[in-house]
Amino acid sequence: MSQSERLVLATRYRLVSEIGQGANGTVWRGHDDLLDRAVAIKELRLPDDLSENDRVLFYRRTLREARAPAQLRADSIIEVYDVVIEAGRPWIVMELIEAPSLEELIERSGPLPPERVAHIGRRLLDALAIAHKAGIVHRDLKPSNVMLDGDRVVLTDFGLAFSDGSTSLTKTGHFMGSPAYVAPEVAAGRKATPQSDLWSLGATLYAALEGRPPFERENVIATLSALANESTPPMPNAGPLAPVVSGLLEKNPTRRLSHERAVDKLDRAIAGPRSARRRGAPDPRYRLLLVVALVSAIVASCGIGATALVVGMMRESPGPSPTGRQQPDATRSAPPAPAGDTTLVIRATGDTCKIFVAEPARTLQVLANETLPRGAVRQYDQPRLNVVVYDPSACDVWVKGEQQPPGKPGQRKSYTITKKS
Repeated sequence: MSQSERLVLATRYRLVSEIGQGANGTVWRGHDDLLDRAVAIKELRLPDDLSENDRVLFYRRTLREARAPAQLRADSIIEVYDVVIEAGRPWIVMELIEAPSLEELIERSGPLPPERVAHIGRRLLDALAIAHKAGIVHRDLKPSNVMLDGDRVVLTDFGLAFSDGSTSLTKTGHFMGSPAYVAPEVAAGRKATPQSDLWSLGATLYAALEGRPPFERENVIATLSALANESTPPMPNAGPLAPVVSGLLEKNPTRRLSHERAVDKLDRAIAGPRSARRRGAPDPRYRLLLVVALVSAIVASCGIGATALVVGMMRESPGPSPTGRQQPDATRSAPPAPAGDTTLVIRATGDTCKIFVAEPARTLQVLANETLPRGAVRQYDQPRLNVVVYDPSACDVWVKGEQQPPGKPGQRKSYTITKKS
């Protein structure tokens, strides 16, 4: 066991095992004996060539600047618990997140799809908005400092962060940050700003989309030269995110996308495909469904048997069976409806529970046309309903309090329901 592994910091933080090492320190899995919880502990190490005075300055900066992110409370920002000096160097105690970093995911899986990168970018913009509002500039945003815990995206390692009004304690001549992700103006010696964090975000998103940062070369000098002199390389995998990333990678910070514009462009990129589908021609199956519902309403108003007509037409409806079905639980639970005479209750047991619910009348009333999120429940008490369930294997359905038999993936089931008064 190494000397570090035997340490107990501030009489309470016990080092358990090493998680990983970086350029400026080691991250440990630790345990807070006082509060009995697992923690992550970052041990900061300095270059050997620093003078004693420079080391003192670095320790003071670390202690001072760690106080600022420790005040931030956001799901998208790592929570800092404590900073202590032990064995002649600073240690940052923080939330333990047992999940891969974005860098690890890129190395393992290669470029990520634009949809996932858009989600990551949106969450990181939220994190930067909170930090910048508090006067904190991160200065080292890169894939290894982004943790992906399921849908949660967490910005970590504020070790190089500083807040407004603080005096820089960085020694002149020592490059702080990661060359492949640092903004051009910072690489040229200017002070880091919120706009330089946005550049680093752009380089991080580029790496997630293309599998490598935009200006990384064989060494630091070549990387900084490319950063200063070369245009942003093409982004063949970026799709709708290309304008967002290229706007964030604008070399002139005054022309770079602002936080607000980046949010707007990213939201538009995310919503673009859905908006295009809404503006385009409706799906043939959807057109047929509307025709069926309209005919059913007319026939029902004339007193003709609507059930046979609706079911018969739906059996003839064209279109491929949906794919990628999520199988429901083998055991169907009791209906969530509080009353047994409720006309219709639908609960999503999978991710592909798509429904269409309409109330037949002289004017057709469409009550629902949506794919329900898993676990969602929809309840209807109208006396007459026309219903189509596109994937009954992913839905639980109760009609007037009676649970309907489960369907098969790709099957489409329709119901015409009349609740007697």
